[in-house]
Amino acid sequence: MHASQSRLLSLSPATAPIAEAAGAFAFDVYGFRFSIRSTAPEAIEGIREDFAFFSAPGSATSVKLELLDEIPPYQCLPPIDASVYTPRNVVYRDGGKRYIDYHGRALGIQDEATGDMKFYSRDQNLLYEAAYLYLVGKIGEYLDRRGLHRIHALGVTVNGRAVLVLLPMGGGKSTLGMHLMKYPEVRLLSDDSPFIDRAGKVFAYPLRLGLLPGMESSIPPQHRRLIQRMEFGPKHLVNYGYFKDRVAPSAEPGLVMIGGRTFAPGCTIEEVAIAAGLRACIPHCVVGMGLFHGREFILQASGWEILRKSGLGMSRLRNCWHLLRRSRVCRIHLGPDPDVNARVLVQYAASLPG
Repeated sequence: MHASQSRLLSLSPATAPIAEAAGAFAFDVYGFRFSIRSTAPEAIEGIREDFAFFSAPGSATSVKLELLDEIPPYQCLPPIDASVYTPRNVVYRDGGKRYIDYHGRALGIQDEATGDMKFYSRDQNLLYEAAYLYLVGKIGEYLDRRGLHRIHALGVTVNGRAVLVLLPMGGGKSTLGMHLMKYPEVRLLSDDSPFIDRAGKVFAYPLRLGLLPGMESSIPPQHRRLIQRMEFGPKHLVNYGYFKDRVAPSAEPGLVMIGGRTFAPGCTIEEVAIAAGLRACIPHCVVGMGLFHGREFILQASGWEILRKSGLGMSRLRNCWHLLRRSRVCRIHLGPDPDVNARVLVQYAASLPG
């Protein structure tokens, strides 16, 4: 094993209960250490729930976030032109500072040298979502540099081996994950974006579970919450505390499933060539479609920077190759009955030789 791989594998997320230290909460996501404090209780509670698996009370942190329940101080901003536009916000840069304007509803001010960020808004939903997306983007960027890459997939374990189901946005990853959790031999890695290392090993990223409309009544009220998203409207979430005892910190490769929906009754699975799995991994990991990257935070100068990151694409492709060569690769056709889909998947995975 290479030394860099060994360093990655030695990183284990803290799973101790969240504890407050000097008004801030600290977390360690595979070496990305951050702390957060807030005057907005609903906003910080959402972040605490999402990253509870990585709680690291009292640890030293490198990135500091503040969520301030205040009117954004637009009157103090320098008279500069915008540099980046996204559907969520407009970005300005000046003198080592980055200003992210959420169309007058919120303002983020980032210190580009340290990564420290302050968000201002009277809308606690917006404070929460802005902070969540900032963290997801920065964590992904940091771990990309270390060779630990996200893959857009539902990740679970069946009898201790990783099972990844690649589905596009809206394909039903969270619904399938909720039904899979009914089986005691199944444990969760991530409902959306587990990490894979250079050896193909899969690491947990259990931030939260999303629910389709109408499914929220199946979760006790104390374990769910409703958020208002900037682009996609309201969504019910299942808090980490509800499924914390069912999380697997990591798993060796076992099964990679290329998922798709079908009107046909039942659920069918057939084995496919490793080349089909590699083609499926290109949008789901190498390019990263469906994964939030935080363009407003990653780009330092212009869109041309993306073209200079070909080495990152090769690193992602290499990790996918090692995942696939150590896995059984198949295609799963998910029918209209989620219980049947979950049962067929678990039976198939359990039938594979260890």
